Amino acid sequence: MDWLEDMQTNLWIFPRGMKHDGGMGEKGFKWTSRYGSVVASVYEAGTADGMNERGLVANLLFLVESEYPGDPGDNRPQVSISAWTQYMLDNFGTVQEAVAELRKEAFRPVMVVAPNGVEGKIHLSISDASGDSAIFEYIKGKLIIHHGRQYQVMTNSPTYDKQLALNEYWKQIEGTVMLPGANRAADRFARASFYINAVEQSGDPRAAAAAVFSVMRNVSVPRGISTPGQPNISSTIWRTVADQKNKVYFFEDTLSPSLVWVRLNQIDFNEGSGVRKLTLHGNPGLGGDQTANFKKAERFKFLAPH
Repeated sequence: MDWLEDMQTNLWIFPRGMKHDGGMGEKGFKWTSRYGSVVASVYEAGTADGMNERGLVANLLFLVESEYPGDPGDNRPQVSISAWTQYMLDNFGTVQEAVAELRKEAFRPVMVVAPNGVEGKIHLSISDASGDSAIFEYIKGKLIIHHGRQYQVMTNSPTYDKQLALNEYWKQIEGTVMLPGANRAADRFARASFYINAVEQSGDPRAAAAAVFSVMRNVSVPRGISTPGQPNISSTIWRTVADQKNKVYFFEDTLSPSLVWVRLNQIDFNEGSGVRKLTLHGNPGLGGDQTANFKKAERFKFLAPH
């Protein structure tokens, strides 16, 4: 997650059976969570990242080219984009299930403005424990889905079809000889695409997580570096890695000297078990296994349009 300021991120446990309206009240798309999840919040007003108890992972990132449906006659129920990631985690155990349902376009996503005044234009990636993946983008008001195991990397701009085309160029050059090194999303996409397959492929959970973290650190933006007018080309403020087979969710704040992790297999996600929160914001000294350290809390409200 690259951003131009602290997003006050904390970790949350959401159980099964939670009722949601997409952050849009009476106009909202209604659902009740089928699966419990551990999520990373932003501004205490939206879910940006997380994994559910089935091992489905969802990741939200900025995409300035995003354009959501805007037909005034569109009467479909609405979902704030601040709740889109949570919708995925609540409802689906596999990518195939999610893609099939999203193709029905039963709801209309609605853009919101972040507390710092930046328009929330985002795209979303999901993956599951089988290795399947999908990327969802709204381009010129239309939902575009890229679905398949080959879609291993998502960064920011340009749109995903153009990212794939740019990456084809870099595939012609041996990655150990030359790779683009700037902080632009297209450069980071090319580096991640090469390194994620070049690193050691291991069935050992510790080695595998370490390999993924090493790639993500390579494509991160150093703290204090940003591009004026482009909030997504900013310092990396946190990183996450999900072990989808063993259900372990790792979180790394770039201000912190330590990783924290959560073991979903040790969490009570039963309906009525309650919302719980692990406060990371203002607590950079936290480290290690934090599964048992979540505290009961009131759920945050999803950001809605003014």
